[in-house]
Amino acid sequence: MTLAVGVLSAAHPHSDAYADVLADRDDVDLAGVADPDADRARAFADRHGTEYVDDADALLAAVDAAVICAPNADHRAWFDRAAAADVDVLCEKPLATTVDDARAMVERWRESDITAGVAMPLRFCEPARRVKDALEAGDVGDIRSISGTNRGQMPGGWFADPDAAGAGAVMDHTVHIVDLVLALTGEPVVEVYAELGTRFHDVPVDDVNVLSMELADGTPLLLDGSWSRPDAWHTWGDATLELTGTDGTVALDYTDQSLTYTVDAGPDAGVETAFYGTDANAALIDDFLASVREGTDPAITPDDGLRAVAVVEAALASAERCEPVAVTE
Repeated sequence: MTLAVGVLSAAHPHSDAYADVLADRDDVDLAGVADPDADRARAFADRHGTEYVDDADALLAAVDAAVICAPNADHRAWFDRAAAADVDVLCEKPLATTVDDARAMVERWRESDITAGVAMPLRFCEPARRVKDALEAGDVGDIRSISGTNRGQMPGGWFADPDAAGAGAVMDHTVHIVDLVLALTGEPVVEVYAELGTRFHDVPVDDVNVLSMELADGTPLLLDGSWSRPDAWHTWGDATLELTGTDGTVALDYTDQSLTYTVDAGPDAGVETAFYGTDANAALIDDFLASVREGTDPAITPDDGLRAVAVVEAALASAERCEPVAVTE
């Protein structure tokens, strides 16, 4: 059976990656894009061989599932609209900009019959799968500490608008690593101490953050999730994790699945990277579409999205109060 899938806003740059995956599948019809920004939607539709639908309700009536790629603050409105139309939905991360909105989305999901997922794809990459295998085999022993990074380039646009994004790098990057740690260890974050700042860019949101966290079992987790990579960096950034246990240490680096090389002449001179690893976005889409077909929950549900948003909200409160803050969810 072919599934008709729509895109609800093309505001997030990840929308292009998801559309590429969907358009390449024989079992999916990329049915169109709805977006309040008509110029953005038409450009997206032209890039991906689909159509701009100026009536979002008409698109929702025509599709089986949809991917929300709106600015963070608009996720709840699009989610509610999809749920009202009984359309299964994959929502870009973070699920929402506040715990209250994220909780309302979870409640809407539970009250509806829709399948709903959150786009936090790191747990699908091959390095993460290998670390999971090592942990389950007991190769590391009891975990004593975890440290990670999710350092990237400043994306600009609405990401630097506190009303549209909710915050800066701490909102953009924390959720990925928190979700990955939960997937690997089964332990949620229960407390956060955060230091935030704006040091690299002239923006009204944070571009630097260092989070010192504690998991439910007492394990410390340290994260640098800053927008600290320069515009000329040879990748979009990094996503790393190192877990130290009583019997060993295991580490993963999402961007390690790549070949770095130098171009010594011409307009493209400089260091470049060719990525050859797991397409985590494709695996995320695979998981979501399988859940839609089977009527089951995907690997990452709105519950997981709520937990991640709660960590970000605690980090923002911690930075403001200069003290550790408990995670309420």
